Amino acid sequence: MPGDNPPCAGQAVSGGHNDSITGSAARGGSLLWRAGSRVGVLLASSALVGPLLGITAHAQTRVAQKAGLSVSTVEVMQLAMFVGVMGAALLSAIFLIRERARTAAENAELRTRIADVNAALQRSEALLHSRDQRVVVWAAENKKPELVGTLPIESGAPEDRAAFLAFGRWLMPRSAAALEHAVASLRDKAKPFDLVIESQAGQPLEVHGRKSAAHVLVRFVSLSETQRSQARLKIENQRLAADHETLIGLLDALKMPSWLRAVDGRLKWVNRAYAEAVEAENAEAAVRDGKEFLGGQARDTIAAQHKSHPVFEQTLSTVIEGDRRMFAVTDFAGADGSAGLACDISAIEAIRAEYERTVQSHADTLDQLNTAVAIFDTDEKLRFFNQAFQKLWGLDSGFLHSAPDNALLLDRLRSEGKIAEQPEWRRWKESLLGAYRAVESQEHWWHLPDGKTIRVVANPQPKGGVTWVFENLTEKMDLESRYQTAVRVQGETLDNLAEGVAVFGPDGRLRLSNPAFAALWGLDADASKPNVHVSTIRELCDRRAVDSPWGGFVAAITGFDDERRDRHGQTELNNGTVLRYAVIPLPNGQVMMTFVDVTDSVNVERALKDKNEALQKSDQIKNEFVQHVSYELRSPLTNIIGFTELLSLPSTGPLNQKQREYIGHVGSSSSVLLTIVNDILDLATVDAGIMELDISEVHINRTITAAAELVADRLEEHAIKLRIDAAAAPKTFHGDEIRVRQILYNLLSNAANYAPEASTITLACRQLADGVEFSVHDDGPGMPPDLLESVFRRFEPRTNGGRRRGAGLGLSIVKSFVELHGGSVRIETGRDKGTTVVCAFPDTPSGIRAAAE
Repeated sequence: MPGDNPPCAGQAVSGGHNDSITGSAARGGSLLWRAGSRVGVLLASSALVGPLLGITAHAQTRVAQKAGLSVSTVEVMQLAMFVGVMGAALLSAIFLIRERARTAAENAELRTRIADVNAALQRSEALLHSRDQRVVVWAAENKKPELVGTLPIESGAPEDRAAFLAFGRWLMPRSAAALEHAVASLRDKAKPFDLVIESQAGQPLEVHGRKSAAHVLVRFVSLSETQRSQARLKIENQRLAADHETLIGLLDALKMPSWLRAVDGRLKWVNRAYAEAVEAENAEAAVRDGKEFLGGQARDTIAAQHKSHPVFEQTLSTVIEGDRRMFAVTDFAGADGSAGLACDISAIEAIRAEYERTVQSHADTLDQLNTAVAIFDTDEKLRFFNQAFQKLWGLDSGFLHSAPDNALLLDRLRSEGKIAEQPEWRRWKESLLGAYRAVESQEHWWHLPDGKTIRVVANPQPKGGVTWVFENLTEKMDLESRYQTAVRVQGETLDNLAEGVAVFGPDGRLRLSNPAFAALWGLDADASKPNVHVSTIRELCDRRAVDSPWGGFVAAITGFDDERRDRHGQTELNNGTVLRYAVIPLPNGQVMMTFVDVTDSVNVERALKDKNEALQKSDQIKNEFVQHVSYELRSPLTNIIGFTELLSLPSTGPLNQKQREYIGHVGSSSSVLLTIVNDILDLATVDAGIMELDISEVHINRTITAAAELVADRLEEHAIKLRIDAAAAPKTFHGDEIRVRQILYNLLSNAANYAPEASTITLACRQLADGVEFSVHDDGPGMPPDLLESVFRRFEPRTNGGRRRGAGLGLSIVKSFVELHGGSVRIETGRDKGTTVVCAFPDTPSGIRAAAE
């Protein structure tokens, strides 16, 4: 409408050449709209004048006629109105012409400005497409970005759109991360940025990010050489700053105290661990108060070393929370100060000490093994060997402690002929030493020239080196061979035994039996096969026995009888056969039963019982006779000895030389006879079962000395020396000291009777695992094998080169008294080898018991 206010053209063009094409078009439209509005007003006025004038003239004519006016007046009025209308139309035409000229001028000006804008646009596009920058434009939130321009090839930026937008592929990781973070902040928060980034080609680039009302622009700009140098310095500064911040953060997070010092030695920075160590409130307080972690002497030591060497590395001690701890301190001195780090190694030192103790303990343990062990390090040097290794190879200790290498050790064993010669020695040795480069253990078998078989195991260590284990399997293989032979022999033996044998497993099934078992019980071959259940065998055997013991056998085999013990018994079959059986539990849960046909033995036993009773009666009469006669002889002998000693006294009267010799012979013969009588009484007491031992603590040295003094005169008479060997003997043991002394006296007397002139008798005593052993050795002629069977019989004197002929009771008494203690006596002798009588006593004597005759 003519009354509307048109847009202001001045506002549209006020921007000049710097405005966009959109502003110029808006200004031209405003001018055209204003000219059209004015022309419309004129055309509207012309259209309305004619009708309006015609109606008015006609009405005026009629009014004038009614009023009696003249026509000329009306015509004048019409003419006046027509002239007015024509004037207005003329004025409008003139105005329209002038407006058209003005509009044409404005359109020409608008075209000129549009041409300028196009030229500016072309210049801008030329600038954008230059090879020193590239712009990424996001027009909308969800639209793909547009790329304008290119970057130089040497910048390392790809031309491909997708590859360019993948910043991580062509930028350094740190630059790519910073750029992606900045672009995200620009798009989400409209936060502009200016960065200097570095491509993987090492070229720096400037990146500017801005956001307008409708666009997000990120411009990559290639720099000049000067700008590149500045950019590199800036990147390097950023990198150093980031690295410094990272290192400071790392040091602050460490649980090890660390510090930075100025040139004058003052603290500049410490971490939290330092502050905690010096009990400061925080790191800043520790620096402010100058609290030192190390003592003054330690700091002086560090400063003194820094004068000659920039790096200080040493273990120092300091007090933390009242406890002295060890720290591995490293301090570096630079031009502008120093930096230090302290690592608490107190626990490490404790662990190292414990490790050394453990290694020593393991070494001591390995040293006690019978298996040879040698440990070589990564340089193939010998670092450990046990005594078994040295003993196996017979190498001197000095050579082994010199840490020889493995190859040298093998060469020495070869040169000394201790390992077998190989056809290709060098290849064999290299193959053996390949264990140092192996992952798994290796096993070898060595057959040594001396006949030994060695199993060699090379076990690589996790940290390098090899542990060599040399296991001597000679004895084991020999035992295995013997075991296999024994098994075969045992099988053959069982099959040919007259004694029936059957072995049942824990499940009650037959595991093993011999033909004699089936024959004694009358079982067929199927019933005595392996895996037959005991209940089946019981059913068959119960029919053949008068009072079958198989019920107890089943209970012992199946485990219903909780008490696993040996059982022995006897049963009689229906055919009169008498079987003696034994039930023996085996360690593996099995049960072995043996059956022996004792029918003949039972019949003979009945006959022998009658004869035995007669012999016992006869023996009793003999013992009573011997005891009676011994007592009757003892009283006169005592009187003879007493009067002989009385006659030898000076107070009785003087005796000539002949008389003194006769009295001496009477006294010695009476003493010998009294000894024989006492021995007979002792044997009779033992045989009667009424002898009791006076058990007490026997002092071995005292007892040996007492027995030696009793035979000293006899030994001196024949220039015989007595050597006592009691170094391995205990101090005491339990027994009857009088009887032990009597045993030793009899043994020494017997040895003195057979030992050659000027020889040596040895009395030895040593500790056994379960008792004490005495032995007396002489260098006499020894005993022939036929005499060993009767050497302990009574009243059987043997000359056999002896000086005196006795009653033959000495060794009988020795055997009776030793067995009364629960011990045993044996003789080791041979012709021209001398004789050794060995008596073994238990730790705890059995007390009163019947001695073997």
